[in-house]
Amino acid sequence: MFRFTLLAAVAGALASTATARADDWPQWMGPNRDDVWAETGIVKSFPESGLKPLWSVPISAGYAGPAVANGRVYVPSRELAKGAKNPDDPFDTKQEVKSIERVQCFDAKTGKEIWKHEYDCPYQISYPAGPRCTPTVDEGKVYTLGAMGHLFCLNAADGKVIWSKNFIKDYKAKAPTWGFCGHPLVYKNLLICLVGGEKATAVAFDKDTGAEKWTSLEAREPGYCPPTLIKAGGVDQVVIWHAAALNGLDPLTGKVYWTTELEPMYGMSIMGPRQHGDRLFAGGIGVSAVLKLDKDKPGVTVLWKEAADKGGGKLPKERGLYPVNMTPFVDAGTIYGADQPGMFRAVELETGKKLWFTYKPVIGKEEAEDFKGAGSGTAFVVKNGERYFLFAETGDLIIAKLTPKGYEELSRTKLLEPTGAAFGRKVLWTHPAFANKCVFVRNDKELACFSLAEK
Repeated sequence: MFRFTLLAAVAGALASTATARADDWPQWMGPNRDDVWAETGIVKSFPESGLKPLWSVPISAGYAGPAVANGRVYVPSRELAKGAKNPDDPFDTKQEVKSIERVQCFDAKTGKEIWKHEYDCPYQISYPAGPRCTPTVDEGKVYTLGAMGHLFCLNAADGKVIWSKNFIKDYKAKAPTWGFCGHPLVYKNLLICLVGGEKATAVAFDKDTGAEKWTSLEAREPGYCPPTLIKAGGVDQVVIWHAAALNGLDPLTGKVYWTTELEPMYGMSIMGPRQHGDRLFAGGIGVSAVLKLDKDKPGVTVLWKEAADKGGGKLPKERGLYPVNMTPFVDAGTIYGADQPGMFRAVELETGKKLWFTYKPVIGKEEAEDFKGAGSGTAFVVKNGERYFLFAETGDLIIAKLTPKGYEELSRTKLLEPTGAAFGRKVLWTHPAFANKCVFVRNDKELACFSLAEK
C-alpha cells in the first residue's frame, strides 16, 4: 500500500514533466523516471526460438537510450567524420576526434525515419562512443543533450531547432572526462540540467524559450548524475549529486536546501538517487549511503554511509551497493542493482546489509573458477507488475523475480549483440525503452523494436 501511495505522490509531482500517454516512455527511465513499466498484457516468458524484431533500422554509435512518445521514437547517435577514427586508447582525452552528432525520429510502428537533426561535434572525451543522454519529450518538444554539451530544444513534429545552448561556450564548462551525461529534467515550465559552469553546476532554463531562470552550486567537477526530483519535507526538491556531495535544491529557484558529502572515486557520481519513503539511496564507485529525509522541512541526516579509504583506495566490503552505469531499483525496503565487479546484488535499505549476489543477470553465467569479474558490469532493471525485466550488457533481456531471499530467472532471450568495448569484453550499456507493449533497444549499429505483447 505504501509503495502505491508513494508512486501516486511522485506521479502527481511529475504531472507536468511528461505529457504522454500511459504507454509511452518519453524520457530516461520512463514516464516518472522510476523504471516502472505500467502496461499489462505482457508476455510471461520468451519463446525458445527467441524474439524477432518488428523492425530494425541502422543508426550510428551511442550510449543514449531511445525515448518513445506519441507514436514516435527519438534516439541520438554519433558518427565519425570522414577519415576520422577513435583513439586506440579509449581513455585518451587529448585527441580531438572529428564527429557528427545527430538526433533521429522514427515511426514507432514501422521504423520509418521521419526526420533527423545533425551537427558537427568534435569529441575530446574518454570512451568517445556517442551521446549519453536519453531525449526528454514534453508538450511537442524534444530536449537532447550531446556528449560535448550541446543542448537542443527541437520541434517534435519536424526536428527544427526551437532553441539551443552550448555548455562549454555559454557557461565555460569543461567537458567531464566521460562527457555530459545528466539527462535533462522537465519540471513545470523549467528544463533543469547538469551544466558544470562556474557557480552553475546546475542550471534551469525556460523550457519554451531557453531563457536562463537560475544557476546553482559550484563544484570542482559536475559529475554525471541526472537532476532527480523527489518530494520530502512537504515540498518538491531536485537532487543534484556532483563529484563531492549530494544537494537538495528548490526546483523553482535553485536555492540550496541541504548538502551532504558523498564523494565517489574518479568523480563518478552517476546513478539517479532513489527515494523510498523518507529514505534516499545513492551509491557509486567507493561510496554507498542512505539518507533520512526530514519530515517537516527540507533536510537530511545520514542513516548509514560507507566510503573508500581515500589514501589507499580500499573499497568498502561489509555493506552497501556500488553501481557504475545503472540506477538500482528500491522495492519494499530492498535495493537491487549491479554491484562491482559485475555481480548483481540485493542489499537491505535500512542497514546496508548485503543479502545475496549472482553474476548471471550481468554476464549470463554464474561465477566460474577462473572468472575475475566484469569491471563496470551493467544490467538495467525495470519493474512490470510483480516481475522485473532486466536488460544485461550482453544484449539479453531477462524476466526475473527479485526478492530479499534471492534471484529467480524466469526467461531470457537475446535481443542485440553488444558492440561496445570495455575492459577486454563487448558490452551493451544502453537503457531500453518499454512502450506500446514493446521494447525498443539500440546498440552502435541498429535500433530495433520487439513486441512483448501476450498472445
